[in-house]
Amino acid sequence: MHLPVDNFGAVLHESSSLPQVGIRVDEPFGYRQGIEAGISRSQLGSASYRRLVRGVYIAADAPKDAVVDGRTALLLAGPRAFLSHFQAARLYGAIVPDVDVLHASVTGNVHRSRRAEVVVHLSSQTPTTFRGLPVTTPEDTFVDLASHLTLVDLVVLGDSLVRKKRTTPGRLVEASLRAPGSARRRAGRAAALVRAGVDSAMETRSRMLVVLAGLPEPEVNVCFYDQFGQVRRRLDLAYRKHRLAIEYDGRQHAESQAQWESDVTRREEFDEADWRILTLLAKDIFKVPGQTLDRITAALRRAGVRVPARTEEWRRHFPGYSPLS
Repeated sequence: MHLPVDNFGAVLHESSSLPQVGIRVDEPFGYRQGIEAGISRSQLGSASYRRLVRGVYIAADAPKDAVVDGRTALLLAGPRAFLSHFQAARLYGAIVPDVDVLHASVTGNVHRSRRAEVVVHLSSQTPTTFRGLPVTTPEDTFVDLASHLTLVDLVVLGDSLVRKKRTTPGRLVEASLRAPGSARRRAGRAAALVRAGVDSAMETRSRMLVVLAGLPEPEVNVCFYDQFGQVRRRLDLAYRKHRLAIEYDGRQHAESQAQWESDVTRREEFDEADWRILTLLAKDIFKVPGQTLDRITAALRRAGVRVPARTEEWRRHFPGYSPLS
C-alpha cells in the first residue's frame, strides 16, 4: 500500500499537525523519515512495508534489486558516501560472493557510519554515476575487491564485468598498475587472467582450474559461423587445433526439454566433425577437481598435446573432497 503521492512521488499529508516532509516510499527511507512523513508505527510494521535493515523501510511491492540495496547502503553510510566494493559490483551486474553487510566509501576527513549493517571504507577513488547512484568505476571496484576476494573470485568478477560491457581486460590491467600496495600484485595477476566472451561464473571456474594446474589454457568462446556469417554453434572452452572442448553443463540443460534436444543435435554435429567434448558438472569443479584434471589431462594427451607436469596451486582454490579419504 502506498500513501497518496504527488507527481514527483512524494508522500502527501492530510494532517496539518505533521511536518510537510515528502518521501518516496518506493525507495529506502529511515524510521524517523517515515514517522515525520505521516506513516504510523503500526503501518511500518504492517504488510504494506518491508524492513530492509534495522530502522530502514520500503514499500512492500518495491523491487528487490541492486539499486535498492545501493540506496540502503548510502542511506546508512551518509550524504557524502558512494557505493564501492561488493555493492558497486552488484550495481554493475557483476558476480561476487554474497556478504552479510553493505559496502560504501567516503573520501577525506568525513564521518564514517558505525552501523553494523554497513562497512564504510576510506577511499581515494573518484566516484562516477551509474543507474543514478554514485559509485566507484568498474576498474576501481575490481581493484578495491582485490583485497577481499580470492584469485578465482576476482577473475570471476573481472570476466563478468567484461561480459556486461562495463570494462575491458586491458582497462583492468591498466587499473591494477595504479593499485596501492599489495593490491597491485593481486589485482594485476587476476586482471591478466580475465577474458572476454565468458558466459558464466562456472565457465570461469572451469578455466581457472585448468590454468592453476599448469595445463595449457583453452580458448574462450570459440564460435562457428554459417554461410551468412551468423554464429551457428559455440563452445565454452576449446583447444581448436586439437578439436577438444570443455563444456560446463548447468542445471538448466537438464530441466529444459528444448535445450536438451538442441544439445543432442549439437553434440552429433561436433561428433561428425571429429570434435571431442568433455562435459563438466558442478561436482567436477567443487567436489572432485583432481579427477576432473585427470580427465582433461588424459584427453589432451590423446589429442596429441604435450602436457607439462601439473602444478599444485589449484589445490588452494579447488580443495574439493574425496569420498574415499
